Amino acid sequence: MGAESAKFAGMSTHAAPFGALLRRWREQRRLTQSDLALAADSSTAHLSYLETGRSQPSREMIMRLSEYLQIPLRERNLLLLAAGFAPAFQERSLAELEVAKGAIERILKAHLPYPAFAVDRHWNVVLSNSALPELYEGCCAELLRPPVNAMRLILHPAGMGPRIVNFAEWRAHSLSLLRQQIDARPDPVLQGLLAEIAAYPLARDGDASNRFDAAERLATPLIIATRLGSVSFLSTVTVFGTPNDVTLSELALEMLFPANDATSGIIQRMVREQSEAKVADAAAS
Repeated sequence: MGAESAKFAGMSTHAAPFGALLRRWREQRRLTQSDLALAADSSTAHLSYLETGRSQPSREMIMRLSEYLQIPLRERNLLLLAAGFAPAFQERSLAELEVAKGAIERILKAHLPYPAFAVDRHWNVVLSNSALPELYEGCCAELLRPPVNAMRLILHPAGMGPRIVNFAEWRAHSLSLLRQQIDARPDPVLQGLLAEIAAYPLARDGDASNRFDAAERLATPLIIATRLGSVSFLSTVTVFGTPNDVTLSELALEMLFPANDATSGIIQRMVREQSEAKVADAAAS
């Protein structure tokens, strides 16, 4: 057995049988055996035998079922292992994925001066363009120590939380995202993060939604108070469309765009101040 197979085998020593895993995913997706059998070009009887362990699936059948059930690559490997097959998808570090890492870094750099970062499935930042350090002023050192968790940094009372103008709305948006992730793929780390964020105290002032301008009403903005005034961002998330690596399949690129002209003006001023500070430092050294 190769090193990759051995690693996954070690993870699945106490895993549930294939049939139990398949039934769990089918029920998670709210499908009947008939629905899934039809989609997988099989019979309800055969699917029932698979779930009860009376029949063993072929590798092709596992991949077909996984595709229709939209099972993440990490869990597809576990299904294969539970059925006695070797994993189909590698899990390499981002450093090993040179082409993908280079592409992500170019995207993040091109987005400057606006913030952009890549996060893993637990919302830990794995790459960032390190834009606008002013946005993180006042955050405690512990929250800025790698691996930085993007959700925790933004909402924690010792992080950016006190400066998020629409804290209640952004907290609700974040909780909704976590619940969607957990519904799609139960994960104890995400469940812990959900419980933690749900326990953060609500902001002092009321809902800021009535202060949103037309652009901001298109989506929930992230509004941050800074010493130069409040900046408002709309967020987009990008994922790789056809990943064949577990790590790559779980990465998401989040990019913040200015939601109004006032934000663009404040960002330009921050960039000018940064440039002037660098020139002053160079002259002093």
